[in-house]
Amino acid sequence: MATILLDGMEFFAYHGHFKEERIIGTKFIVDVEFDYDSSVAENSDRLPDTLNYQEVYHVVKKEMEITSHLLEHVAKRILAALHLAFPSIITAKVKISKTNPQLGGKVKQVSCVLSY
Repeated sequence: MATILLDGMEFFAYHGHFKEERIIGTKFIVDVEFDYDSSVAENSDRLPDTLNYQEVYHVVKKEMEITSHLLEHVAKRILAALHLAFPSIITAKVKISKTNPQLGGKVKQVSCVLSY
């Protein structure tokens, strides 16, 4: 079994509770970690025998393009989409970080982590 991590995927998106956030947008950082049975790929050294990381990235990108009010909602959608697209994933975790959140003070980022 392998654990694969896609760290630091950057997206400009329009998620947020406040109307201004959904108009102006901001940068989000997404990290995805998942476990799957990699035994075939370990022996074959062939891309068709593994989970293609580029395809994982595109699943995340597609979900990040759909505006939401809550990070929890986006994270759940990403997990559901990954599970649907890659049924061989055994466990998965997604972390979404919103940079420079509007909290009334200086905060680098706020993050939400969901897993299955």
